[in-house]
Amino acid sequence: MNRDLFESKWKQIRSQTTAWWSLMNSDDLSKVDKAEIKLDKYVTMLRVKYGYTRDQAKKEIGKRITEHESEQKSA
Repeated sequence: MNRDLFESKWKQIRSQTTAWWSLMNSDDLSKVDKAEIKLDKYVTMLRVKYGYTRDQAKKEIGKRITEHESEQKSA
């Protein structure tokens, strides 16, 4: 997951976050909204809440986006 891709899909990611990760809440998302580099803040949140490494967090984000897009295309 690269920063430009994340930024371009932020609204989609934001809307799905609580379904993907139940420990993330609206306060967390507000912090990401305000961050200069949203991907870094989001990854940090996943690391803190789920114990992911930086690489694990990025892979999980990419995986969830890919799954979501596949579901949207087949719907």
